[in-house]
Amino acid sequence: MVARYWRGHRPFASFQLIQGLETLPLRMKQHCANARIVAEVLNEHPKVRRVFYPGLFEGADRETVDQTLNAAYGHGAMVMFEVEDEEAGRKFIQNVGLMYHVSNVGDARTLVTHPVSTTHTTVPREKREAAGIFGGSIRLCVGIEDVDDIARDLDKALSAI
Repeated sequence: MVARYWRGHRPFASFQLIQGLETLPLRMKQHCANARIVAEVLNEHPKVRRVFYPGLFEGADRETVDQTLNAAYGHGAMVMFEVEDEEAGRKFIQNVGLMYHVSNVGDARTLVTHPVSTTHTTVPREKREAAGIFGGSIRLCVGIEDVDDIARDLDKALSAI
């Protein structure tokens, strides 16, 4: 059944793939620009304990980033940050509006997840924390929406905790 379906749709799937690849550099430029601004906004927010974003790293970590990433292309779309604790993380997620609460990455829309209550629920606490995932950790895959809209949604959700 599945093979029959795909056999007839290969040309259209190929067309979609080509269109996606042709616009990828433009989209990634926007993802990276938005992520940089979002990371800076979060870094200044009083309810955010820490922000993990390669563009904000300092010291030896910054040297590694500079050696491995070309700043002209940006530092990616992933931003991780921490709020006070697991309860605050859950409350943050309950109060997002624009962002989509899903565990996947790589969408044009901004995606958000609270790993402790989704992807890492079965990972023992010691292992999670050794990997840098704490109760208040929030992961963003920043999309290409208007960055002011993203910042407003973050502020609204952070204000609720």
